[in-house]
Amino acid sequence: MTRLSRRVNAISESQTIAMARKSRELKAQGIDVISLSLGEPDFPTPDVIKTAAKKAIDDNFSYYTHVSGYLELRQAICEKFKRDNGLTYTPDEIVVSTGAKQSIANAVLCLVDEGDEVIVPAPFWVSYLEILKLAGGVPVILEAGIEQNFKVTAAQLEKAITPKTRLIMMSTPCNPTGSVYSKEELKALAEVIVKYPDLYIISDEIYEHINFVGGHQSLAQFDFVRDRVITINGVSKGFAMTGWRGGILAAPKWIAQACDKMQGQFTSATSSITQKAMHKAMELDFDTYIRPMRDAFLKRRNLVLELMKEIKGFKTNVPDGAFYVYPEVSYYFGKKYGNYVITNATDLSLYLLDEAHVALVPGAAFGNDNYIRFSYATSEENLTKALSRMKTALDKLA
Repeated sequence: MTRLSRRVNAISESQTIAMARKSRELKAQGIDVISLSLGEPDFPTPDVIKTAAKKAIDDNFSYYTHVSGYLELRQAICEKFKRDNGLTYTPDEIVVSTGAKQSIANAVLCLVDEGDEVIVPAPFWVSYLEILKLAGGVPVILEAGIEQNFKVTAAQLEKAITPKTRLIMMSTPCNPTGSVYSKEELKALAEVIVKYPDLYIISDEIYEHINFVGGHQSLAQFDFVRDRVITINGVSKGFAMTGWRGGILAAPKWIAQACDKMQGQFTSATSSITQKAMHKAMELDFDTYIRPMRDAFLKRRNLVLELMKEIKGFKTNVPDGAFYVYPEVSYYFGKKYGNYVITNATDLSLYLLDEAHVALVPGAAFGNDNYIRFSYATSEENLTKALSRMKTALDKLA
């Protein structure tokens, strides 16, 4: 008899990964699928980063490092936080992990006990809830729909806090909506958090560099709440390094030490070669290496929003960062074509995969099945083709 643990049976497969897998299966059958399901930049990693990694290999930098990353890398990360975000950290407050996902898991597993409540603004990134399940946390979902630009207010947050609340998990710029919290909005949230001595917040800032409305604002900038903030970052999105697996956690020393202890029993340090590549990334000039990618994403966003105006029933906002559009699609619920009956965004996503050969992620993965996530991290040609196919398929529904 085969038996898996209750732990693994309780968690769900990532919907983004599941849709990407279905896309690959169709492509293997010779079907031309345009996959807009993964949050992955289509740009190559900058050459100077690749050169640093090659040099690390040639220099035989291939041995175990400190679990949290070698010292000079953590110093470079501290310098990046100071330069780019006005945040002051010391190397013993930094933990380098195998991707931002591990950084988040480390923090949750170190802070959340069975039965602790964790506030999660929705829409949320797919893995937040599954990581909470592993920790035994109780998610408290705060809804923020398109009418409030997918951002929760300080009043909403305060109303949700109870004596059992231990943690808040949020992202800015946000995945899946692309919403970006302003300095004033973050300060209002911080002023609520500081009232509760045992309340901490994970601020997921992995999309920091893909921001269309000026400089990125970090929650930890407010000194009165800094020691409650666990800042998550990494190199996947801003530096086009998804496969390198390099995540960053910055937190008060006692939390960083706990995460080092946790990580030491799971993976130890991330790849030494990746660490050298990250070190170079931390030193790069934004205007030279990152702005061109950011500007390309902005151009694609504008193209997608313009083409979506031609699709009946899609309600969209204007996302200020990341590389997603998150339209509300309930106009199509109750409509049919052939054997397809659309009752929610999951049905619509499967219909578009089969009929238009465009892979998207239904909003159920992010907390609301009235939406779909559309990633524009691909060429303008692919985006134009995908939206044309979608319009043709959606026009068939009646």
